[in-house]
Amino acid sequence: MNQLTEILAILGYSIRPLGFIVLGFGIARFTMDAYKQAVWQVQVALVLGFFFLLVGLTNYAGPASIGAFALGAGVAIILSGMTKKEAEEPK
Repeated sequence: MNQLTEILAILGYSIRPLGFIVLGFGIARFTMDAYKQAVWQVQVALVLGFFFLLVGLTNYAGPASIGAFALGAGVAIILSGMTKKEAEEPK
């Protein structure tokens, strides 16, 4: 039974960074999409909520987990900033 527990612990430690990457990407993508369409009060709430989440994760999660979250969030923020330039119609 002890070996099963160790195997599951190793599996959990290897899956955790992937989950935090997906969580970071999803939360940052939601924040950036909602930020563009909201009034300024909601924008302030979104930014403060995102940063307080980062502070909370830094305090309670491990270094690898917060690094994976930051990696996923960074990718989402970069992708949201890369908008397609629409081709102008010829006159």
